[in-house]
This record gives sequence, C-alpha cells and structure tokens, in this order.
Amino acid sequence: MARRVLLIEDEPNIIEAVSFILSRDGWTVHTHSDGASAAERVRAHPPDLVILDAMLPGRSGYDILQELRDAEETRGIPVMMLTARGQARDRELALSLGATHFMTKPFSNAEVLDRVRALAGG
Repeated sequence: MARRVLLIEDEPNIIEAVSFILSRDGWTVHTHSDGASAAERVRAHPPDLVILDAMLPGRSGYDILQELRDAEETRGIPVMMLTARGQARDRELALSLGATHFMTKPFSNAEVLDRVRALAGG
C-alpha cells in the first residue's frame, strides 16, 4: 500500500512539482489549499506525512501546525514546513511549534524527496 502525504499548499506550481516528485516515488499525494479547513482535513484522513506551507489563505501554516501538535490524534504525524520566508525567526518559530523539518522555497527535487523519505522512516 502506498504511503500517503498531504500537501497543504496554495501555489499551483508548487503543488504540481511536489505531487509529481512524490507520485513518481510511489507516494499517494493528496492536496489541500485552504488554511481555514486544513487541520480538519488532516484529522479526517490522517496521512503518513504533512507538507505544510507557512502562508495560506484563511489561516497561517504556523497556526495549523500548533493545532495539529495540540491534538492527541495528530500530534505524532511528521510535518515538514515549506515556506518562501527563510529567515531564522521563521525557522525558529516553526521548530518551536513542533515542525519536524523546515524547508525553504525554492527547493531542489532531490532535497524534497530525500527529506520526505527520511521523515517517513525510509
């Protein structure tokens, strides 16, 4: 059975690129682009891994991450934050809220694939 990743991202080109990279590696990729309902989506269909954009319409990725970490049923799901904002304070905030990894845009295909494999345990 394919492992599932939920990509919470609102930029179509990023959605297409990450979906292609991971699908080619055997992942089942689900996408969601609305920050307001993202945590609900994770709870409804818990994936093996979440890739979460920091800036989303409706709600920030940081707020979503906080909600996922506060809830017993989603606390253990690895979350990789993906953002165009790569300042140290953004990284520190994401990690302090419980992000498993922090990656900045632009990114290389190999970097995304390597990190997703590592976060998923192989």
